[in-house]
Amino acid sequence: MSFTSFQIKEKARELGFQKIGIAKAKECSDDQNNLNTWLEEERNGTMVWINNRKEERGNLFNYFPEAKSVISVGLNYYVGKTQEDLNADYKFSNYAWGDDYHKVLKEKLFNLLNWIKISSSEVKGIVCVDTAPIMEKVWAREAGLGWIGKHTSLITKDYGSWIFLGELLLDIELDYDPPFHEDLCGTCTACLDSCPTKALESYKIDAKKCISYLTIEHRGEFESSSLDLEGWIYGCDICQEVCPWNKKFEQTSDLSEFQPREEILSYKNNDWDNLSVENYTSLFKKSPVKRTKYKGLKRNINKNRKDLSKCE
Repeated sequence: MSFTSFQIKEKARELGFQKIGIAKAKECSDDQNNLNTWLEEERNGTMVWINNRKEERGNLFNYFPEAKSVISVGLNYYVGKTQEDLNADYKFSNYAWGDDYHKVLKEKLFNLLNWIKISSSEVKGIVCVDTAPIMEKVWAREAGLGWIGKHTSLITKDYGSWIFLGELLLDIELDYDPPFHEDLCGTCTACLDSCPTKALESYKIDAKKCISYLTIEHRGEFESSSLDLEGWIYGCDICQEVCPWNKKFEQTSDLSEFQPREEILSYKNNDWDNLSVENYTSLFKKSPVKRTKYKGLKRNINKNRKDLSKCE
């Protein structure tokens, strides 16, 4: 049995994906050059894995030589709440309020791949979610899902940038969607103007200055004593919060996996200040917050606690 793009998209929607597009596997030399320049400028900070697999990330065929089609999917994770709904002064990135998106997307994508292989067992496919060495936002753009905004996140016309991305690489030809090559950011600079650490330039980010990178990926103590995390203890949503496309088009997700843990909403400053290893392990089971580890989260809490005490 052969599959049409329409059938695959219908199955993807049945599995819960809100955005689905299909791109022809190809070399994206301009994007590869942008990646190499970004790495040469050392804007990746300590994320050495990006540099270690840049040849694969920059050229899909170095990762999956048989690739012919890239199915790009998006899952809305906005739950209709903001930092104002949290009971503490500490801020917590929206994407990490619920379960680990890697597992949620992977399960759905593997279900899609298995559905294809049931009738076409000879089809080869690879499921990718975030940690795979491919340029996710580039492929989402090439599959027509949206455009890469000035804050470097993918923006869609129907969900803004509150969207998780995933891909299914296949070794079969399909019908392809037109790329989304229109740039709808226009003259807006809201994200650039609002970034407190000036980590953003137009369409380029310096991870070493980014609060999200610093609170999640950075290991060890912070190099600058003057660093202000602006209250964020995990991630940062500022550039998304000010984006006009998010304000206009954000939709509330009803997926149970992404609903906020009660503690994230109800914890007060004191609860976070006294977070124990046991509380951390229990609270963040199946959560992306495991990425920063207990030591990293406590470092972020302590840094913000010191800054808050200076303001009192």
